[in-house]
Amino acid sequence: MTTHTWRVWAIYIILTANLSEEQALKQVCPSCDATQFCNCSSRGLNFIPSGLTGKITGLNLAHNRIKHIRTHDLQQAVNLRVLLLPSNEISSIEEDSFHSLAKLELLDLSNNSLAHLSPAWFEHLFALQHLNVQGNSYSDLGGSSLFSNLRNLSALYLGNRQFSTIRQGNFEGVTLLNELWIDGGNLSQYEPGSLTLVRKIHHMIINLKSVDVFSVIVGDLLHSVIWLEVRKIAFSIPAEMQLLRVMSFSFAKKISFKQVLFTDATVPEMISIAEDMTQLMEVEMKDCRLLGTGQWSTQIHINQSRSLRVVTIEKLSIEEFYLFSDLTAVLDIVSPLTKVTVKDTKVFLVPCRLSQRLLSLEYLDLSENLLGDQSLAHSACQGGWPLLQILNLSQNSLSDLKMTGKSLSHLRNLILLDISQNNFGEIPDTCQWPGNLKHLNLSTSQIPKLTTCIPLTLEVLDVSANSLKEFGLQLPFLKELYIAKNQLKTLPDAAPIPSLVAMTIRGNKLNSFSKEEFESFKKMEMLDASDNNFICSCEFLSFIHHQAGIAQILARWPESYICDSPLAVRGEQVGAVHLSLMECHRSLTVSLICALVFLVILVLVVVGYKYHMMWYVRMTWAWLRAKRKPKQGPPKDICYDAFVSYSENDSDWVENIMVQELEQACPPFRLCLHKRDFVPGKWIVDNIIDSIEKSHKTLFVLSEHFVQSEWCKYELDFSHFRLFDENNDAAILILLEPIQSKAIPKRFCKLRKIMNTKTYLEWPLEEEQQQIFWFNLKLALKS
Repeated sequence: MTTHTWRVWAIYIILTANLSEEQALKQVCPSCDATQFCNCSSRGLNFIPSGLTGKITGLNLAHNRIKHIRTHDLQQAVNLRVLLLPSNEISSIEEDSFHSLAKLELLDLSNNSLAHLSPAWFEHLFALQHLNVQGNSYSDLGGSSLFSNLRNLSALYLGNRQFSTIRQGNFEGVTLLNELWIDGGNLSQYEPGSLTLVRKIHHMIINLKSVDVFSVIVGDLLHSVIWLEVRKIAFSIPAEMQLLRVMSFSFAKKISFKQVLFTDATVPEMISIAEDMTQLMEVEMKDCRLLGTGQWSTQIHINQSRSLRVVTIEKLSIEEFYLFSDLTAVLDIVSPLTKVTVKDTKVFLVPCRLSQRLLSLEYLDLSENLLGDQSLAHSACQGGWPLLQILNLSQNSLSDLKMTGKSLSHLRNLILLDISQNNFGEIPDTCQWPGNLKHLNLSTSQIPKLTTCIPLTLEVLDVSANSLKEFGLQLPFLKELYIAKNQLKTLPDAAPIPSLVAMTIRGNKLNSFSKEEFESFKKMEMLDASDNNFICSCEFLSFIHHQAGIAQILARWPESYICDSPLAVRGEQVGAVHLSLMECHRSLTVSLICALVFLVILVLVVVGYKYHMMWYVRMTWAWLRAKRKPKQGPPKDICYDAFVSYSENDSDWVENIMVQELEQACPPFRLCLHKRDFVPGKWIVDNIIDSIEKSHKTLFVLSEHFVQSEWCKYELDFSHFRLFDENNDAAILILLEPIQSKAIPKRFCKLRKIMNTKTYLEWPLEEEQQQIFWFNLKLALKS
């Protein structure tokens, strides 16, 4: 065989090997998203799959059976930024395994079987920001620093059940951390000064059992920690509390206790320590236990220089809560508090003397407790809560609305009152209320009928999920009405509520709107009437066609069952509608010309509905308008990182969670939202086209509401046109909640196709996974 033939044969073997490796990777990870993040979790893998290349930026290998990480496993993945290996059986990692991962930003090795940690693993991870090695079997961090080269480290999670020792030098090289979590349930040896090298820690979480060790650690963190969170420790011995006196010199602004045990003997000491912390603004207790009845032996006196303003107590377990005292010992320290939450703690009474000492209180949450009508009257006694503006009494044992209003009527500053999820039932005709009350929540309170008991001063009223059959109250200042999930058959009369601009009336029994009803709500800015039982009539259809400005209202109905018109969302019941000549033309003077015109329109509507003609006409016209525009300009014409397409029903998550996370990132992403960035007065379709063209990416927030939205359908298709016209991959899918395939209308064929060919990001409910979700989303937006 000639030399040339041997060379050809060798090249063939090499190519075949590479192709087989890539094919093997595709079998393990059948789909990778637009940023080449590959999900290989829960596939029973014993080794890291072969075929990893420089294209891959993220790799999820969680919940497999991997035992070893070898040097060559990740050698080619030079652009890897996220590596998830939690919940495997990893017991050994060769020292050069991560040598080529200089761009790695997140490494999760938690819940494995690592008996020791080696500095060589992290030696070349210069870009690493998040490191999790919790839940392994190492007992210490070695004799030197593991993290000396991790200059960009911002989140570090350490410890396990066997973790027992922290030495000086373990944290050398780490100076600034956003979050440090030490799982030290059996931590028994801590060398003083070990954490002093970390100059600033925004959030320190530590769970341990030894109060002695805790006091030494706190001594090292006096000037560095902003938020100290303590878990799973027992403060039960008064003598041990003297060790915590060092906390009095801490500059921490917030202290949280979770799953912590207190006793009557240690609570006064802890409060005294908190009183001496000059920078402390907030104290939080969640899922804690208190052994005792509040009979504290010492009176706690106020420190006039203290800054504590916020106290939060949730799910505090008091075994003998019915014997709990009147908290006389703390009367002198509560006056500066402005925000107090005592939730799900079996509170059945707030002593009047305590209420009268809460002189600065503006926010009070007593939800999910045992307050009754009589105990509320005693708790909200004259002189109590004088500056209170927001009060939450939801999910208690209130049953007399008149008595509730009377008990609170002296609170002249009260603006918002939530008394939902109580059992009021029938309500009287007259009630007393605070004079400035503007927001009232009476949802899920088993109210069959509303009366003039409702205060006239309201601007926002929520009476959802009751048994209301009508709404006819005179509320001249009401701007927002939430009346979903009742039994209304007609819209409320608009005359008694002339200031109304937003109404949610979904989930009722509405079947039609009259012309008069619609005309009375011309000032309405938002009307949600989805999940009703609308039927069509020719008068209704004609009225909708000719109503000026009605598109802005109907476009916000993602699931309305109304007539098939250019301004209304197509519904499932339209196909069952059969309109006769007499139903549409009841006048005796109907002419033959009108009859013929009606028949032609009826045929066009039926044919158009069956074959979606009207939708295709509108869509084609919009697409042609977009095609007539000049091609995508240079990069300087790109104004936004992403255009966000979402349903109005998901606006709370998008605007309050996603927008905050992305626009406040470093560096921040600029998002285009229809509420904020669309040009007023411009046709909505032109707004959509321009916004997508001026955005680097299009971000779809998928949910059950999304697939029912007409405008979301437009945005998806315009993005799909751009994908074909410019041959790019500009769509990013976020699955906010599971979507049943039967819930996706047939007209969303492109969504079905994209979801079958593109990997999408799923919003996790677990807080631990949400950080990874945000990391992947930011990575996708940067690509």
